[in-house]
Order: sequence, then C-alpha cells, then structure tokens
Amino acid sequence: MNSEYVLSLAERGVYVILLVSGPLLILALAVGLLVSIFQATTQIQEQTLAFIPKIIAVFVGIVFLGPWMLTQMVEFTVNLYQNLNQFTG
Repeated sequence: MNSEYVLSLAERGVYVILLVSGPLLILALAVGLLVSIFQATTQIQEQTLAFIPKIIAVFVGIVFLGPWMLTQMVEFTVNLYQNLNQFTG
C-alpha cells in the first residue's frame, strides 16, 4: 500500500461526505435565507423563528433523500471492505 492509494481513499471519503451532506446543507441554507427575508420584510425579530422551518425542511429532506444517502454510504463502505486486502500486506 502506497501513499497514492491512501490519498485516493481519503479523497473518495471526503467526496462521499460532501455528496451525502450537501443537499441537506443547501436545503437548510435556502430555508434559512427565505425565513431571513421574511423576517426582514415583516420586521419580526424573533431569534427562534428560523430554527423550526429549518428543522422541518431538513427532516423532509432526510425522508426523501435518506434512501439515496444510505445507498451512497453503503456503496462506499462495501468498496472499502472489498479492497481491505490491499491495506494489509
């Protein structure tokens, strides 16, 4: 096992993390932006108002994107375990 293999494995791991967490983070960002615009236009300065819509949006995102996210993580893990013999001499 050489350093190039370790770096490619780490790169693939980071890619999977970004791929799985990205849609939920973008969804939370969009909902937060919409709530902030709503608060600015109505002059409601409630600090906790942004949390509930974000939590609901992320929960809905997990419900719809959860199977796809799980598939991506399982594929990465299976690939890692199938190539486990390359880690040990």
